Amino acid sequence: AKVRRTEVTRVHEAVKAIALCHNVTPVKEEGSVHMPTESNYLSDPEVGSAGLSSPFIPGSITYQAASPDEVALVTWSESVGLTLVNRELTNLTLRAPNGQMLKYKILQIFPFSSDTKRMGIIVQEESSGEISFYLKGADAVMSKLVEYNDWLEEECDNMAREGLRTLVVAKKVLSPDVYKEFEERLRVAKLTVVDRDAEVRRVIESLEGELQLLALTGVEDKLQVNVRPTLELLSNAGIKVWMLTGDKLETARCIAISSRLVGRNQPIHTFDQVTSRSETHAALNTFRRKSGAALVITGAALEVCLQHYESEFVELACQCPAVVVCRCSPDQKAAIVYLLKRHTKKPVAAIGDGGNDVSMIQAADAGVGIVGKEGKQASLASDFSITQFQHVGRLLVWHGRNSYKRSAALSQFVIHRGLIISIMQAVFSTVFYFVSVPLYEGFLMVGYATVYTMAPVFSLVLDKDVKDDIALMFPELYKELMKGRSLNLKTFLLWVLISTYQGGIIMYGGLLLFDEDFIHVVAITFTALILTELLMVAFTISTWHWLMVFAELASLALYVISLAVLRNYFDAQYLKTFEFVWKTTTLTLVSCLPLYVLKYLRRKYAPPSYSKLQG
Repeated sequence: AKVRRTEVTRVHEAVKAIALCHNVTPVKEEGSVHMPTESNYLSDPEVGSAGLSSPFIPGSITYQAASPDEVALVTWSESVGLTLVNRELTNLTLRAPNGQMLKYKILQIFPFSSDTKRMGIIVQEESSGEISFYLKGADAVMSKLVEYNDWLEEECDNMAREGLRTLVVAKKVLSPDVYKEFEERLRVAKLTVVDRDAEVRRVIESLEGELQLLALTGVEDKLQVNVRPTLELLSNAGIKVWMLTGDKLETARCIAISSRLVGRNQPIHTFDQVTSRSETHAALNTFRRKSGAALVITGAALEVCLQHYESEFVELACQCPAVVVCRCSPDQKAAIVYLLKRHTKKPVAAIGDGGNDVSMIQAADAGVGIVGKEGKQASLASDFSITQFQHVGRLLVWHGRNSYKRSAALSQFVIHRGLIISIMQAVFSTVFYFVSVPLYEGFLMVGYATVYTMAPVFSLVLDKDVKDDIALMFPELYKELMKGRSLNLKTFLLWVLISTYQGGIIMYGGLLLFDEDFIHVVAITFTALILTELLMVAFTISTWHWLMVFAELASLALYVISLAVLRNYFDAQYLKTFEFVWKTTTLTLVSCLPLYVLKYLRRKYAPPSYSKLQG
């Protein structure tokens, strides 16, 4: 009976600690039913499962907190009968299984931080006046603060191998005199002008010793829908994925395998814990012989590696199919992003869903924030905000690919549009002994840059070479972008050559075909220039959109109207003659037709990959 009472008391203390030590706020909603959403476990080998069999009764209370882990733990305490019913700034109320209300006064609260990796709270029970200090945190930190035990490390490893996030919960009972003395020292520390945070931390740490170990909790961080196929999609697209997490090594390894970041039959190399240059050198030599293996490394070991062999480690790590960095602080996450950008010279995208991912997201070239249970901090700090990790695949493989190809086409057409008219002006000035006379004046120059050609050229942002389902089915299309064939020095020189050829043909042809009046050469060459630009845009388009058709026809209609309105620039009578029509048509065909024939032959005998997938 004595043993049984001890077990019940220990379980009661553990559950009460979980229900008290948190930053969760209960919110009552009329007509709502609260159900638990995560699997949670409480482990103490000395206690077993005594007192944990109470049925869960759904209520009308929902919980809000910055961390979903805390919500999961408070939900679990509710499921076994100890419910958080009210929380204010200075007090907290629990409802026991027998309906009794347990009221506590909140004396102090020490929030969780990435540096301390623990949070604490000091409460006073109103009925007995007992003052208790509860502390929970990562096992690596808490193992040094609790009393000696022989089961904590083993149970932490067991839970980590199951992919659970662990927290150690401990307690210390404070006498009124001890608490008053601590409160006074804390007040003095908060009033310190120099190094205030360190002084406050030092005072709090004076209380964190010889704690009574109550329990070890494990929270299952469930994967979102379609995480596995999304990671497989990114891998097939040629994107290297690094997972940076604050979890234990065993937990991170388990999550990497369950999410298929690391294949089940793929070898995994766990980097040794190193502290010196010689140990790092030996570990790197061992790692170098593990070709084709995924890498798992702790943040501490990574820091030592980067201190002694930065370039060698990054070179080896980038050759791995996947890298997992565990026990990683927010600052380390950002440092890794900067490291990859500096050494690989390639764009880096960072994806996160919590406040500890903000620094990493802001350091990356493209930051993606996921709105989820961790809150909206990552989403607000990111370049792109999504609601599910599965949307990353579509964001990169479809929208990212389209953005790159459209930007490449648009930038080169803008160059072509400006260069072709510059070539024509240069040819004109050369033929007439470098006379300082503009070929096109006034509205013609303004109209060419705006109403005549702007809409068709910018409508290229609507073009797509393949459908979205094809791009997602064949992510290898995204991998081709890494070769840089859409926009490089070769394509730039090609468009310069095209602009030079077309500008020279139109201008020299116009000078050969016009008769005695100079105004006729302006009409012929400018009309051929506008038609050439419109045709070049049409030749480039892969999939027509109704706005593209509208832009082409509207620009052509505006130019035809301008021919009739702008009497100072064009001879209205000459525009009605057959001579104007055949000369303009000839110049346009000579400037465009050879390019179209070459493009057709290239597409027929050396087609790009995407053309093979077009229906």
